[in-house]
Amino acid sequence: MRELSIGQYIPGDSFIHRLDPRTKIIITFVFMIVLFVINDFSGYIFPVIFIILSALYSKISIKYMIKGLRPLLFIILLTFVLNIFMIKGRILYEIGPFDITYEGLYQGVFMALRLIFLIVGTSLLTLTTSPILMTDGIEYLLKPFKRVGVPAHELAMMMTIALRFIPTLLEETDKIMKAQMARGADFQSGNIINRAKSLVPILVPLFVSAFRRADELAMAMESRCYKGGENRTRMKELKMTANDVLAFMITAVMVGGCVASRFLW
Repeated sequence: MRELSIGQYIPGDSFIHRLDPRTKIIITFVFMIVLFVINDFSGYIFPVIFIILSALYSKISIKYMIKGLRPLLFIILLTFVLNIFMIKGRILYEIGPFDITYEGLYQGVFMALRLIFLIVGTSLLTLTTSPILMTDGIEYLLKPFKRVGVPAHELAMMMTIALRFIPTLLEETDKIMKAQMARGADFQSGNIINRAKSLVPILVPLFVSAFRRADELAMAMESRCYKGGENRTRMKELKMTANDVLAFMITAVMVGGCVASRFLW
């Protein structure tokens, strides 16, 4: 659980770290759209190259990012298995009443890879962007929606805090589980109902801890006279540089390659 990379931030001074947060948010959003547009394995060539280049220029180990997939391995495997058995087609193997089809196997691998790329690509955003810069970037991108009553600053603050709380809550859960196991709790044996019951001693103190942390955060913000985004200034204004233009150009090449692979291959 502590290996989950989404929501964590690794300080650094790499090319990716120095990019404007708005640039990274837009590129991540485009990357997610591209993944859902791809309909063939050949289209994954460009996202793979894009992720490898991003990892190299961010100086974050690819091994570390892949390691962060372990807590989500169950979801990936579940997606793979469901596609294998739910899609009809040419039968490759029969397991009782279930049939493994060629189309199901193809789609299962395809969807599993899509999930892996989606998790790794989005985790790069949080790994290379501090919570403060993330808040500023999201707020700036949501500013046009202020005209229709969207509270850009408050919404950006909530999203950033939620992302930042993911590793904190996971670490808290790990501590609670170890404390309960030291008292003799068993989370592995028994049927599904017994395992669900054994989670109660974890969920109750976890929710109490989460509410306590939220209350402490609210009090800390109030004690500093935090009143929202109206008339607030920043010590450092966001500015895009030539590096951001280069990043957009590389992203455009990736998008063009994926679109070409969809229509040509």
